[in-house]
Amino acid sequence: MKPVNYEVTMFTANRVSATTLNDIFIKLVGTDGESERKHLVSLRGASAFIRGAVAGFTVSCPTSIGKLVLIEIDKQPLLFFPEDSWFPSKVEVKSPEGHTFTFPVYRWITGSMVQNFREGKALKVFEDNNPLCQYSREQELKQRQVDYRWHVYAEGIPHCMKADDPQALPCEVRFSFTKQTEFLFTSSTGLTELKLKGLDVRKEKWTDLDHIKRVFFCKVTEVSEYVQRHWREDSFFSYQFLNGINPMMIRRCKALPSNFPVTNDMVQIHGQSSLTDEMERGNIYLCDYKQVDGVKTNTINGKKQYLMAPLVLLQKTPDDKLMPIAIQLKQKPAEDNPIFLPTDSEYDWLLAKIFVRSVDANVHQLNYHLLRTHLLAEVFAVSLLRNMPMVHPLYKLLIPHTRYTLQINFLARKRLISEDGSFTLFTSSGGEGMVTILRRSLSSLTYSSLCMPEDITERGLEAVPNFFYRDDGLKLWDIIHRFVKGVLAYYYKTNDDVQRDSELQKWLLDIFEHGFLSHADTGIPQKFTTTDELIKFVTMVIFTSSVQHAAVNSGQYDFGGWMPNTPLTLQLPPPTKKGGATEATMLNTLPDVNATVQGMATLWLLSQQSIDFVPLGHYPEDHFTEETPQRIIKDFQRELDVLSGAIKERNKHLALPYTYLDPVEVENSVAI
Repeated sequence: MKPVNYEVTMFTANRVSATTLNDIFIKLVGTDGESERKHLVSLRGASAFIRGAVAGFTVSCPTSIGKLVLIEIDKQPLLFFPEDSWFPSKVEVKSPEGHTFTFPVYRWITGSMVQNFREGKALKVFEDNNPLCQYSREQELKQRQVDYRWHVYAEGIPHCMKADDPQALPCEVRFSFTKQTEFLFTSSTGLTELKLKGLDVRKEKWTDLDHIKRVFFCKVTEVSEYVQRHWREDSFFSYQFLNGINPMMIRRCKALPSNFPVTNDMVQIHGQSSLTDEMERGNIYLCDYKQVDGVKTNTINGKKQYLMAPLVLLQKTPDDKLMPIAIQLKQKPAEDNPIFLPTDSEYDWLLAKIFVRSVDANVHQLNYHLLRTHLLAEVFAVSLLRNMPMVHPLYKLLIPHTRYTLQINFLARKRLISEDGSFTLFTSSGGEGMVTILRRSLSSLTYSSLCMPEDITERGLEAVPNFFYRDDGLKLWDIIHRFVKGVLAYYYKTNDDVQRDSELQKWLLDIFEHGFLSHADTGIPQKFTTTDELIKFVTMVIFTSSVQHAAVNSGQYDFGGWMPNTPLTLQLPPPTKKGGATEATMLNTLPDVNATVQGMATLWLLSQQSIDFVPLGHYPEDHFTEETPQRIIKDFQRELDVLSGAIKERNKHLALPYTYLDPVEVENSVAI
């Protein structure tokens, strides 16, 4: 009988170091049999597997082996040649019957072990009926459970992946060579790039704002220049609660807290009204930093630092501006805890706002940036990698949104929040206070607060004017939700499909246990019973890992490069009575020179867009091979393009454009 031929096309990824000079072998496995292990030899020789190469081969079998279900690939070093790593993107096989089967790979192949890759059609665990495929699926997850292990970094905060150093991370989740080189250069030269070398060891106070300006002008953005010009203004102070790097604290105030004794006579309301009337009309807003009350503060340069727990009252004025009307810097009312007002002396009022901006910066970094994006995204990623094989539809959907997250979080733990990390050493909440804030933040976190439409409603912010974070974010939530619904509805036709998917249920349970520490009062589900529940949760995962991270990360240097606007620490307590504050008081309160420049360098590093940045909705790796999800991805990209155009058009008419949630500026994953 005449043998039949299978035409194999091998694609090596176009990325640095993807090339291999080792021998490559392949075996084809079908429903009716398998091929021999075939050494892939090309007339092109070693160039068949170089970066970006597409090489064709023929694998012969005595008879047809039926529908192809998986391939086995192994790589063997040549004699006298060192072993290397290889990054194939995919393998395509054309059968003698004329069918083309695609096998997504998109991972590093190291060592000499045989690795299995499934045909691209996504399959849930209860659909995988071929015994060999079932075994391959089980072995893949068994190995993943070894490669991706949970670790308790600190009690009371989300668990992370266990790794002793970045090289201990599996190859598939490490930085690319480009990203690694760029990140190491940027982090090691940050102070030099900012022309701050030498200032990082100076422990004296600033004596003049002009001296800070001279440091500031070494590296500016359009926004940071705007901040430096307007940071003293009440309108800009309030603007940042909506469109700065922390739009998460503000909420509508229906009744004053009992510990904030502001009266109608005390405050000057904009327009012909009273505080009571304005609250009834929904025009009064509150920021309450009670979660940091009593937190132990840091000692920097041998000096105790200060972190207040203020309450801030704001009014939406008749001309649709948001303006501050009262600030109380400590939670407990007392004679030595005055309520500061815009009518107070210049430096009394300015100092009160600086104390608010400082605590806001610390709460932003620990709660809304580190905890609610970085740490949760890591939990989502580790659980995915432990519980979902590559052939699972949820793996294909979510794996692009985990890119670089595990390594960037490892580096954050090592360089920012470790014992000698810059955040630990140079912020008021560094050290013991940091863990306290993280624990309190997790204990108060709710599922609804991670779902933007519910969060905006719960905070009563539906009608606040000029709230661009809300406007752009809600549109992105809807676009992502439609995308997720389209993909998951294709694979989960009924609620029963969701309930029967044991891998899906284990993924969720791992998140509940290791991310939210089994706290049922968070509202995080412990199992999925309907497709709607699944779609909402996956929307939240993608939104958190992309959009929300962009909102609280990308503008850090824009708003924090001018230190007086966002001081990460303060070294004098607030005034206990009014009338005594001066410019000298303010300068003595601001952080020392070294703490300032270390903070600037950190914010600058965290705000840099990588040269291998992948924007939201762009998927360089084709994990889905079926026509329907591929079409849904294109629809997703078109919707994002339309929104991007609308945001750019709106921004043309704004004095301070809000760009952070323009889809082309939103990264697919927590990658910085």
